Amino acid sequence: MRARVLFFGMLREIAGVSSEEAEFPEGADLGGIFRTYAERFPRFQELSGSIVVARNQEFADPATRVAEGDEIAFLPPVSGGIARDPVEIKGEKTYCALTRHAIDTRALAARLLHGAEGAVITFEGTVRNHTKGRPTLYLDYECYESMALKMMDQMARELAAPDTICQVAMVHRLGRMLIGETSVAIVVTAPHRRAAFEIALEAINRLKKIVPIWKKEHSADGDVWVEGEWGDFQVAG
Repeated sequence: MRARVLFFGMLREIAGVSSEEAEFPEGADLGGIFRTYAERFPRFQELSGSIVVARNQEFADPATRVAEGDEIAFLPPVSGGIARDPVEIKGEKTYCALTRHAIDTRALAARLLHGAEGAVITFEGTVRNHTKGRPTLYLDYECYESMALKMMDQMARELAAPDTICQVAMVHRLGRMLIGETSVAIVVTAPHRRAAFEIALEAINRLKKIVPIWKKEHSADGDVWVEGEWGDFQVAG
C-alpha cells in the first residue's frame, strides 16, 4: 500500500524532506506509521507527546486505518509555499485567506460592511521584538496550506452562525515578517459590540490552537520553532 507522507515545521528539518511517497503494510494505521518514522528519526519519538496526525486533511486518531493513496501529515504543535496569492475561501458570512503580502485590515473590514453593523472589531496580531526576554530579529511562518484554509473556513462559519453576528473574516500571513508587521487579522461585524468582541476573541484563540500554521523565531543567538499546544486533539505518541 502506497501513501504520501508530509512533514512540517521542525519535523521537516528532522526528516530532511518536506514529503515522500512510502510503502506500508496493508491494514497499517496512523499510529503504526508514526512509530515507523520514530524508529528512523528518534527525535520524532521525543516529540511524540505533542505531534498530531492528519489523514487526507482531517485530524485523525492514531488508530485510523490508512488506505491506498492517502495523504498523511505529521504536524508539530501549532504556534499558530502558496501557488497563488491570496488563497481564499468566501462564504455567505465569512472570508478566509492565506497570503504572503501585507494584510490591509481597512480593506478587509470594508469588504464585510453591508449597513446592518453597529460594531466592527478588528484584531491584529503583530510581530514583537522579543520573546521571554530574548530579542527577536524576525519571524518565518509556514503552514499546511490546504488544511489550514479548510479549518479556518469551518471555524469562521461556526463563529458567524449566530444571528448576533453579521460577518467574520480571518487572514493569516505566511513567509518572513519583520518587527511590527501584522501576521494575522480577524475582523468581526455585528449589530452590537459585545457579540463582536466575544467572537473576535474566540476566533483568535481557536486559530492559535487548531490551525496548522507554524512560527520560527530568529534571534541573534539562533533560531527556534515556537511550540504551542494542540487543543483537544489526540497526539501521535
